[in-house]
Amino acid sequence: MPPRLSVLIPMYNEEKIAADTARTLSAYFDEKFPDGDYEIVFSNDGSRDRCGEAVEELALPHVRVVGYPDNRGKGSAIREGILLCEGDVIVYTDCDLAYGCDAIYDIYRKREEIGSDLVIGSRNLSADGYEGYTFLRKLMSKTYIKVIALLAGFRYSDSQCGIKCLTKTAAHDIFSRCTVNGFAFDLEMLILADKLGYRVGEQPVRIINHRESESKVNPIQDALRMIRDVNRIKKNHKHLRT
Repeated sequence: MPPRLSVLIPMYNEEKIAADTARTLSAYFDEKFPDGDYEIVFSNDGSRDRCGEAVEELALPHVRVVGYPDNRGKGSAIREGILLCEGDVIVYTDCDLAYGCDAIYDIYRKREEIGSDLVIGSRNLSADGYEGYTFLRKLMSKTYIKVIALLAGFRYSDSQCGIKCLTKTAAHDIFSRCTVNGFAFDLEMLILADKLGYRVGEQPVRIINHRESESKVNPIQDALRMIRDVNRIKKNHKHLRT
């Protein structure tokens, strides 16, 4: 029998934190699922350090590492990991657990409660969603999200939030069609979800672990790349009708 929940963690050169993340998630979900009806999947995006080995050496019973030798981008790590997840429901979030363990469980329960195919986290639906952000970073993030929403034709309040939940059926259907390897993979996923008729809900979240100094995001370069990718995504999937 497949597990009820898969927690997917993409990682690239995360040796400093990967093992701690695996231990933290395992301890948390051992309590939430005392029957062991869950799995934690680390998707290694061609890391040059030992983050994969660091997780594997723990030999935790519900944790496994998948991946490939060449670095392709976060979108690839999520896509490849999603297609190897076995849980009835899949939640993906970042290796630093920016939103915490409770947010993973809450978004899992939210999907169950509202009966949607997907639930996306949103910092814009929570009064403290941007707590800890500098004024400039908050302004840049909100502006960026609005611009991307307009370009992509979205109604969602925070397409770029780093925690999302999908049923296995929806996840495998959507991600088997995805092509974007970079940060625009979230947009492609949501564009496809709309075109394929999946029901999408939103869940308020806030970041509790800030790692700005170690962020792999370059605001200017990634914004330009995102605009280019949005146009490519629309072209690639124009044969699908909403």
